[in-house]
Amino acid sequence: MRFLELYCSHCATVCVFEQPPCRDGHDADCDEWVCTGCGDALLIASFPPVRLERRPVATSPRAA
Repeated sequence: MRFLELYCSHCATVCVFEQPPCRDGHDADCDEWVCTGCGDALLIASFPPVRLERRPVATSPRAA
């Protein structure tokens, strides 16, 4: 099993997360991690970079 130290929102501290055996056959590329303290699950997905276009912000007149 692989291990990482990450922040767990349920434990509200940095905890050790382990990567359980993947039943889907992803092996080391699996995105699922589990907190060893509370069992909370975390998905860490790596997506290809996406370019976002900036749009002008619409302004509305303020009411006095």
